[in-house]
Amino acid sequence: MQYRYFKDNLRLSQLGFGAMRLPTLGDDAGYIDEAKAAACLTQAIEGGVNYIDTAWPYHKQASEPFIGKFLEENRLRDKIYLATKLPCWECRTPEDFAKYLDTQLDRLHTDHIDFYLLHALDAYRFSEIQKLGICEFLDQAKASGKIHYAGFSYHDLPENFLPILEAYPFDFVQIQLNYMDEDFQAGLAGLRAAHQRGCAVMIMEPLRGGQLASAKSGDLKALWEGFDTNLTPASLALKYLWDKAEVTCVLSGMGAPQEVAENLQSAHQFTVGGLTDADRRILQALRAFYRDRIQVDCTGCRYCTQCPKIIPIPSIFKYYNEAFMYGDTPTSRQRYQNNIMDDFKASQCIQCGLCEDHCPQQLPIRETLKKAHAFLSKTSQEVTEA
Repeated sequence: MQYRYFKDNLRLSQLGFGAMRLPTLGDDAGYIDEAKAAACLTQAIEGGVNYIDTAWPYHKQASEPFIGKFLEENRLRDKIYLATKLPCWECRTPEDFAKYLDTQLDRLHTDHIDFYLLHALDAYRFSEIQKLGICEFLDQAKASGKIHYAGFSYHDLPENFLPILEAYPFDFVQIQLNYMDEDFQAGLAGLRAAHQRGCAVMIMEPLRGGQLASAKSGDLKALWEGFDTNLTPASLALKYLWDKAEVTCVLSGMGAPQEVAENLQSAHQFTVGGLTDADRRILQALRAFYRDRIQVDCTGCRYCTQCPKIIPIPSIFKYYNEAFMYGDTPTSRQRYQNNIMDDFKASQCIQCGLCEDHCPQQLPIRETLKKAHAFLSKTSQEVTEA
């Protein structure tokens, strides 16, 4: 295992265990298969992983209690660094901050949390908890010893990252980054900005929820078979991130022994400066492959966001494109259904054309919204019956 230094001379494993995609009993995320999950965690820790990341809502609130039980029963709490997150969206009074932290300490069977994050911040959410005194709360929680380091995970536009980063002396941040999402949310610019300010950076979604780890069939399989490399899709994606000195820890949601084994091998092999020119050529070919499957050439400039029906056009086009780019239609449909409320789905378009008046790419937005909604709204049953 390769390790990277955090402040106070802490050595963090460059591979972290994300407790968001643990094996389950059946299809219900709320029922963790504790035996299989414990085996994966044990395998990872024995392989050198010393950073475990969980959160209040993971596995329908079952992740934190399971992690706490696992660490206590196996006497591993002192051997790992534990990260969890404040559910900011649940906090409506100043007292809620302490209430949730104390509940999480109980769930995790511990008297302190090493790395405590404000979960899923965007500009609006951070503004709301600022009004409630979140910065003062973090100071108090650190002074009491209940948390050791404070950070936040980020899900918003690139331009909103820096104001949050500079609003408090955060010790670390957690951002989404992979070789296909270099300019998404905080992106590479956010990685560098955080590093320049002395913040450690934890990476989430290094494989885009598994989308970059697959090359099992069709044109993508043929493309990979033409590469002169021993790398797997997953190991290349991780190598890309560990090549960057600004990255502290890459989180992977490992739910099977073979995933743990492959990631451990990669974490042992790859570090800063390891990416070769041949690797870069492969990455360039993969980016071209994925982008060639884009259905609508939306750049995400957001000039169309003055929509009178508040339809999040760039997000809808993103889900639509990704279904074809990664061959993962079910995930795109799920994100469309879950992340965009019915009142703001593409079907609410009133055909006013304001979006097209402002589109620098001169896209046929109204017609494409119809196509995107028809495609993303289909259920599995409808697809089967078609």
